Amino acid sequence: MTTLTNHDGPVWVLNLGNDENRFSPDALARITTQLDELAHGNDPAVLVTTGTGKFFSNGLDLQWLSDHPAELGSYVDRVHALFAKVLTLPLPTIAAINGHAFGAGAMLAMAHDFRTMREDRGFFCFPEVDIHIPFTPGMAALIQAKITPAAAVESMTTGRRYSGPEAHRVGIVDAVASHSELVENAASSVAALAGKDRATLRTIKETMYASAIDALQPQAD
Repeated sequence: MTTLTNHDGPVWVLNLGNDENRFSPDALARITTQLDELAHGNDPAVLVTTGTGKFFSNGLDLQWLSDHPAELGSYVDRVHALFAKVLTLPLPTIAAINGHAFGAGAMLAMAHDFRTMREDRGFFCFPEVDIHIPFTPGMAALIQAKITPAAAVESMTTGRRYSGPEAHRVGIVDAVASHSELVENAASSVAALAGKDRATLRTIKETMYASAIDALQPQAD
């Protein structure tokens, strides 16, 4: 169950849960509602997104998709919409990657402004090449908007699993921290940015990521 709580002052923490934190339809609805509540506020705020336990997020709910194949298109549109919402959220955002971040879970982390990853456990991975699920244009555009071309080629075409220090070395994450200090370090790195004007920040993000945002929109049949 996802939760959104005030951590300290302007810092809000979105906790994705304590299991694999896959994007079930219910989870997508809850996260969207929680982000909307935060986005519509007026007080200074920053967002830290994390999980509890072994996983940050394993991404798509493949079991649900297997049970509802006719809903694939609408489901992917909802996942794309979540990425676009985080990408353009009108306040500073950081993913505190507490454990495994795979596939769309790793993409959710990429949609944040910044990323801090646990240094001793957990992998960051885009496994699409090995599970025979090609990136959608929107997913590819999101990843490529956030990291260098060299890091994109390696991470997207090899399925490599990056530890925290390895992800930091290639620029996928901005910092690493111990498990006990992960959320605090992430929060402290963005807390001073809490007073940025929301309308201006949203416009800047929409301009910076215009191509990715366009690619994440529902595509006409």
